[in-house]
Amino acid sequence: MPVKHKTPFELIIPECEGDLLQIQDLHFAYPDGHQALRGINLSICEGEKIALVGPNGAGKSTLMLHLNGILGEDTPITIAGLKLEKGNLPLIRALVGLVFQNPDDQLFSPTVFEDVAFGPLHMGLPEEEVRLRVEEALAAVGMDNFGSRLSHHLSMGQKKRISIATVLAMHPQILVLDEPTAGLDPRARRSLINFLRDLPITMLVSTHDLRMVADLFPRMVIMDEGKIVADGQTQLLLKDEDLLLAHGLESLS
Repeated sequence: MPVKHKTPFELIIPECEGDLLQIQDLHFAYPDGHQALRGINLSICEGEKIALVGPNGAGKSTLMLHLNGILGEDTPITIAGLKLEKGNLPLIRALVGLVFQNPDDQLFSPTVFEDVAFGPLHMGLPEEEVRLRVEEALAAVGMDNFGSRLSHHLSMGQKKRISIATVLAMHPQILVLDEPTAGLDPRARRSLINFLRDLPITMLVSTHDLRMVADLFPRMVIMDEGKIVADGQTQLLLKDEDLLLAHGLESLS
């Protein structure tokens, strides 16, 4: 069990009006009885870029899978004013762009164009609008000329960008990414970080890459044992070595 640690930087949460995402007292247990989330409270404002960190088994992925209803259709979550309930799921899943750690879990069509077009097509959009969204999404991730390429022939870094394009084509309001730099070489990692920095969208990113966190995210949320144990300014939390050690995180110093 992690050492309990209180920090003066805990819960230094930026204030905002019109929260984009609100979670109030979210609990979740898997069928085997494992309690994965224990009273999660989290508020995210439009335009924020937030890192979600913590040891393996902290509940990060479980939390992320709740944000568009993959785990639990009726939960105490509100996104852009919509309650996360069964009747709102199609809208919620368009608003929350979830990008998995392994892009091969997200890319399954023969070509890049078809992968990116999949979501807009299932929204029932007309062909011209689908094509426009695909072109815009590929341009946004710097892959303009890759529409006819075979997804499984791309490099890992290219696949990661195409995975992001598949959700950008849905015009989400928040982008949720699981370990985006995992499996990338240094050049591809730096390229992806620069891309994410310039992407003008609200972002929640689960990662073990604390150097990326320090470089990219003004706010950091630390999870452990299914709870949020700290939420505040990244640069302050990263200086609290006792806090990091207590929750399975390595200091950058």
